[in-house]
Amino acid sequence: MSKLILTHEVTGLGAPGDVVEVKDGFARNYLIPQGWAVLWTRGGEKQIDQIKAARAAREHATLEEAQELKSKLQAATVTLTVKAGEGGRLFGSVKTSDIADAVANAGLGTIDKRKIELVAPIKSLGEHEATVRLRDELVATIKLKVIATK
Repeated sequence: MSKLILTHEVTGLGAPGDVVEVKDGFARNYLIPQGWAVLWTRGGEKQIDQIKAARAAREHATLEEAQELKSKLQAATVTLTVKAGEGGRLFGSVKTSDIADAVANAGLGTIDKRKIELVAPIKSLGEHEATVRLRDELVATIKLKVIATK
């Protein structure tokens, strides 16, 4: 087992700054090469504090603000305009950064693209859903409407 410090949110494992133990292969072949974790060392405590401070600065300041943003996001439908070919297939797919930009352009607030999770890649026109982890315990669902550019 390898002891790691997470540098990014890993669904089902932990948040940035958490110390976790995972199997050696998962650490060596996935988490460390992706840049989502670093090996834990005794001197890593300072690094943990820095990661948690940066995370706190990025999170929405209070639970009330996050709940207000959640209610805004769930009440609205966000429209994304993308290039599409025959039969409604997209050229590429909708990225989390596209969703974050569309939410900001709709005037619903700013969200971090790293907090957006898609169940499956969005590669077609129509109605889709994405989830946003606003805080550790607070998740909002966004309704997306993907339309083709004229």
